[in-house]
Parts: sequence; C-alpha cells; structure tokens
Amino acid sequence: MARSRAKKKPKVCLVLQGGGALGAYHIGAYKALEEAGFTPDWFAGISIGALNAAVLAGNAPEQRLEKLNAFWQRISRPGTDALLLPSMAASFNMVSVSQALTFGQPDFFVPRAISPWVAAPGEAATSFYDTTPLFSTLNELVDFDLINSNQVRLTVGATRVTDGELVFFDSESDTLTAAHPVASGSLPPGFPATQIGDDHYWDGGVVSNTPLNGILDLAKDDDLLIFMVDLWNANGELPKTMSEVLWREKEIQYASRTCADIEALIAQKNLDQLLARTPEVVDSKQVPDITSLKDGPKIDIVHITFEPLAGHNPMSDTEFSRRSIRLRSDAGYEDMKQALEASPWTQENEGLPAHFHRRAKDGSWLKASKSTLKKVS
Repeated sequence: MARSRAKKKPKVCLVLQGGGALGAYHIGAYKALEEAGFTPDWFAGISIGALNAAVLAGNAPEQRLEKLNAFWQRISRPGTDALLLPSMAASFNMVSVSQALTFGQPDFFVPRAISPWVAAPGEAATSFYDTTPLFSTLNELVDFDLINSNQVRLTVGATRVTDGELVFFDSESDTLTAAHPVASGSLPPGFPATQIGDDHYWDGGVVSNTPLNGILDLAKDDDLLIFMVDLWNANGELPKTMSEVLWREKEIQYASRTCADIEALIAQKNLDQLLARTPEVVDSKQVPDITSLKDGPKIDIVHITFEPLAGHNPMSDTEFSRRSIRLRSDAGYEDMKQALEASPWTQENEGLPAHFHRRAKDGSWLKASKSTLKKVS
C-alpha cells in the first residue's frame, strides 16, 4: 500500500562543477535562478565550484550575487574587458593565458619566487604557485560564521593526498573555514596541497569533478530539486587540430563521465527506494507496487553545461580576462533561463523518485530515470 505523504516543497540545491576560469559561467546561472525566485537551501561544489559555492553560501541572499561578482572582479585584472572583433578573440585570449601563467592572478595565486624544481623539500617544492592570497580574499568576502550557523548548507569535496580518498566537508557536520574551499581547488602541480587538521588535500577534481554523489549520499528524506551546473562536456566533435586535441582531452578528463555517472546514481537511488518498500518476508506473495515510490523522496537533477566560446584555446580554464568572465556569465544566464522556462522537473514522475534532466542538441529536454534517456519536451 502506498504511504500517504503531504506534498512538500523540495529543497533547492545548487551543484557547481570545477573548471578554473570557466567557473564564471556559474555567475550567470545563479543570477537566472535568483531572478526566477529560487533561493538555494544547499550549495555544493568542487574546485572553482567550491569557491563560488562558499561565496554564495557565506552571504545573505540579497548580497550573494553582488559578492560573487566582487569575487570575480578581485581575481581578474582591470582593463581586460575589451570589445573585440571575433577574429581577434583567439589572440587576446592567449595573451590573457600568458599573463596568468607568468604573473598569477590578483588576490588568487602568485608564482613562486623559486622554481619548485630547485627549492628545498617542503611546500614550496610541491607547486608552481602560492595560494596564500586566496585565503585573504575568501575571508573578506565570505562570512564563515554564517555558513556554520546552518542557515544554509555548504558541501565541498577535496582529495586526501595520502590515500586518494574524495572527502566531502559539510557544514552540517564540520566547522568550515577558508581552508576547505581552498583545499577543494588546490589542483596540483599548480597549487600546493592545503592542510586541514592532520591531513593534506588536493583539488576534488583529481578524483571526481562534480560533488553530486556527495550530495545524494548526504541527503536524508527530503525532496530535492538539484540544479547541476557543469563546465566540461563529455560529448564533443572529433578533433581536427592539436589545439582541439588538447581541449578535448581536458573535456573528457574533467567531465568525469557526468551523464553516465548520474544515470547510474539515479538507477541506484530508484532501486534503493524500491527495495525499501519490498515486503520483509522474502517468500511473501505480496508484490511491491512500484507506484508506491511516488510517496518516497523525489529527486530531480536539472543539468546545464558550458559550451566553449569563440576564440577559446586549450588553456581557457586559466584565461581570466574580464571579457571572458562577462561572456561566460552571460552564457550561464541564458542556459539557466532556458532550463527554468522548460521546467522539466514538473513532468509526471512515472512512479520513480529520481530523475535526471538534460538538454539535447535540438533544444528538447531528455529525462533519465533508469539507464535510458527519453525526450520529454
């Protein structure tokens, strides 16, 4: 028999993937959510996604967008928001990448005074850049006392260096500081490992570039509406140049097989719910009614993904010009607006509690509840 359960408003989760400078896409995505009246109850991220999530979670709702924009202004150089002809974009972006590699980024990271190849063993010998400025920036822009007051939830993932374990730090169980999002973004060999307690951590993307599995593991009996904002696309064209080869390799590496992973997680979640409602007596003639799953926690994952801009290059994730930040933010805004207008999570759930919604190339939305995707709009 199906359980009766009063319909309740789902918790809104914003899940942000890692991707360096591509993370400006998150700004626009959040702006669209805010304009549509969605106030996340839970922020989660890895790498740049963790930094953005910390800024959002660590401010009052009416200040979040302002502070997120301030963060990106702080870590980019003035005078780099140029109006260019499309033919000039590639050259402009390469100059911006060269600046980042040579001089670092303001209030974010600076190059080591001594090459790690010749430095004495220790932290300075394990990375090319120093992330000390990032700690100060986060402490100025993020109210960690607010995060730890549990008014909103923050989860960030980082890789423990000594055993390769992906560890999720969660404000409901851990006291979070600037070290936690910094650890989540400590990508070697560019950045040093970040110490938390007795352990040292690298970027969560070393293991998995999306914190979705952590969210689903930590979630309790709440209905969830998860907006998952990715920066790398697992699907792409066959490369025709070396530049395209290098970019495609990064996409495959950092996309973390997102769609396949999510479909597996969705299938597992649905199976767990079904087994939870299976009669305890194995030889019972009762057959569990799959429609009873409608009364269990409902999870909808709405997925949008950044598409590279004109003039991008294999190092676009280190290209922090204000021009590119603006364009990536605009793209995130438009993509999230389209997702909100389609509202694919409002479709009938067909008796299964967990669904993954993503947009197809033709603009329609696909829904996965088991191992297949089907068009819903």
